[in-house]
Amino acid sequence: MKPIQSLLFIGFLLLTNLLIAQTGTVRGVILDAKNHPIEAVNVKTSLGTGTQTNKNGFFIISVPADTQITLTFSHISHKDIKLTVLLKNGEDYEFYPIMSTSEEQIGAVILDSRKRKAVEGIQTLSAETVRLIPGANPGVENLIMSLPGVSNNNELSTQYSVRGGNYDENLVYVNEIEVYRPFLIRSGQQEGLSFVNTDMVQNVDFSAGGFQAKFGDKLSSVLDITYRRPVRFGGRVNLSLLGGSASIETASNDSKFTTISGIRYRDNSLFVNSKQTETNFRPRFVDFQTYATYKFSDKFHVNFLGNVSFNDYDYEPLTRQTNFGTLQDPIALLIFYQGQEEDRYRTYFGALKANYFLNDDVTLKFITSAYHTTEQEHFDIFAQYRLGEVNTNIGDQNLGDVEFSEGIGSQLNHGRNDLDALIFNAEHKGNYQINDEESQIDWGVKYTHEDIRDRLIEWEVIDSAGFSIRPPLPQFSNNQPYTPYEGPIEPFQTVRARNNTKIDRISGYAQWSKKSSIGNHEVWTNIGVRAHNWTVSGDGIESVTQTVVSPRAQIAIKPDWQKDMLFRLSGGFYHQPPFYRELRGFDGQVNPNVKAQQSIHVVLGNDYSFKLWNRPFKLITEAYYKNLSDVNAYTIENVRIRYRADNISKAYAYGLDMRLNGEFVPGTESWVSFGYLKTEENINNRGYIRRPTDQRLKFAVLFQDYMRKIPNLKLYLNLVYNTGLPGGSPSYSDPYLFQSELPDYKRADVGFSYVLVDKDKQFDKGHWLSTFKDLSVGFEIFNVFDVQNSITNTWVRDVYTKRQFGIPNFLTGRVFNIKLSSRF
Repeated sequence: MKPIQSLLFIGFLLLTNLLIAQTGTVRGVILDAKNHPIEAVNVKTSLGTGTQTNKNGFFIISVPADTQITLTFSHISHKDIKLTVLLKNGEDYEFYPIMSTSEEQIGAVILDSRKRKAVEGIQTLSAETVRLIPGANPGVENLIMSLPGVSNNNELSTQYSVRGGNYDENLVYVNEIEVYRPFLIRSGQQEGLSFVNTDMVQNVDFSAGGFQAKFGDKLSSVLDITYRRPVRFGGRVNLSLLGGSASIETASNDSKFTTISGIRYRDNSLFVNSKQTETNFRPRFVDFQTYATYKFSDKFHVNFLGNVSFNDYDYEPLTRQTNFGTLQDPIALLIFYQGQEEDRYRTYFGALKANYFLNDDVTLKFITSAYHTTEQEHFDIFAQYRLGEVNTNIGDQNLGDVEFSEGIGSQLNHGRNDLDALIFNAEHKGNYQINDEESQIDWGVKYTHEDIRDRLIEWEVIDSAGFSIRPPLPQFSNNQPYTPYEGPIEPFQTVRARNNTKIDRISGYAQWSKKSSIGNHEVWTNIGVRAHNWTVSGDGIESVTQTVVSPRAQIAIKPDWQKDMLFRLSGGFYHQPPFYRELRGFDGQVNPNVKAQQSIHVVLGNDYSFKLWNRPFKLITEAYYKNLSDVNAYTIENVRIRYRADNISKAYAYGLDMRLNGEFVPGTESWVSFGYLKTEENINNRGYIRRPTDQRLKFAVLFQDYMRKIPNLKLYLNLVYNTGLPGGSPSYSDPYLFQSELPDYKRADVGFSYVLVDKDKQFDKGHWLSTFKDLSVGFEIFNVFDVQNSITNTWVRDVYTKRQFGIPNFLTGRVFNIKLSSRF
């Protein structure tokens, strides 16, 4: 490591004492016995802060997070009400009491949702941390990739792998509404924007496995996002060299109608220009999103979530030079390109959710949603390459040039892929609380209709030293250029298919949860079951119907010990009925007989909360094992997944995840993560080999700090190390014969932010900064140490020795960014 890099890294770790306000919010409407709003009710906290209700009986008050606070509601004509709360940072609790004139009322229940989430094995992340932590793709996905068991070796992608699963095995919900990703994405730089708008996020919950029956039918993880319900007018504006975002919040005087809306623009050219390929690159990623709530009454609420996204990706590569090999034997690949790639993604999503509070114990929910995407992936790229020895003579004017060619050739890639998908959902969910939340019954039923229209046309022709290279198939003799092949010229790889596919699904769940005790030890149990029935049909497809049942259970015990410990054991059967992409094989044809992949999943976890340096810390440890059957094997190239569309494989995964989080610096949350994973598969009884997601070791640090002498200067560090994936082989190769491994992935992103305005530094009315509640300017360095990470290899043959060279396709280098963040 270079001295300046060492000093910079040490400097990161020596900075201390960053203070960020951690608060929760209590809000609601106070009514009298006749359900009339009461004006001028005093709301006072045990810390001495307070507010009053307005003419509509509405109030809102902020309370410190992670602290037990008692609120007292008092009025000259009514008896007092007391409420004790314990909220996490960013949590929003609604309270709608009825004040009596006859007797004092005490709300003695301590509200601590963190305990319930910990019991379920769900990790809760701060929404403010999501907005602050730097990354090439900042946001929710960027943050959860710092957790153990979560991996992604491509900083330009928001997709992630969890405990040996692939990108398609993760559930994503926004306010209990399932959201989807594009289908045709093949590289991270095409993705554009994640569905989740960071400016609108209130809570982030994540489970890496062993989740309850209510969460759905996937094999790996659940990401559950909650958007904010505003309580007053406000907004945010963020600008940087990578684009910008703006959001606006509104609330009616009686707080019945609220909206939060955001628009984002993203431009990845800053990252692409840092790569080894010189290009003309014109990305345009734009989306608009809104979340609105209307309260018809205290019993009936309606929510609307809408999203419109336009992603245009125009890519015209010009030249590329990649140097590799050793100091004694340096080799370079020089490529000249012609052609371009034009990709278009148009996505429309709308969802309506109704909540009906039948009484204090029963809540009924109805959700409908529609997702429509049209995607185009068109490319014709012709590449001519030279592979040869590099001039290493220091002082020579041709230093670094290729002087002697060991291989020459060309490659033509053609694609005309178009997809039109419409997905409709209708769902009912409910829960019934028994004995003051000691027990709860949850249930749900969902209907889904998927209509996919897909045209897939791709082929590749490779020419080396004037000879067209045949496909690597047993029936062809491929001894060129030494022995000419006299047959017709055929593409090296070719796929042609047209599919009109329909999938109808009916799924449902029921689960029972209970809190009890054994002696002085608290015990939580959950037993549930899911069922999923689906029918695949379409043009030229024989209709096939299948059904799976997935029982699951959890138990958690909090011993009455001096040490704050929580033990969890969860598991069961997890099925993943095939989505369209899993039905489509390597040849592009749809196989309706593909079964649901099955995983028997067991997770043993422990949460240990303790004080260190008189500050709160928590060590979360989970050991897990998955036994997978009816596996649909696949290959990954960059972020594109191609399935075999069969169920002739089996697999397993096991590992250990550990995360230590707490206030390494007073008032902030930072963490250190470690994960070990081993996952292998047996394809058609040929023996076990590493799966494409077999990432053995993971180490990550997320750190927040500030400078003592300049307290408004804050620092955020995101450090990730992953061992190499077995993804360095050609896409057409037999995985049993070619188990090449990519290099380890090492990356450090750092952000510096200077705070001009925050809650502790406000300006008087009339000052130009008085409009802002928060205002900061920042400077970010992505890939601080300029590590050359690679995601795939380009394979080129030496025409003399017929040896294949795997030339790494490097990811982004060091990039600098400037940003401005404001809230008003």
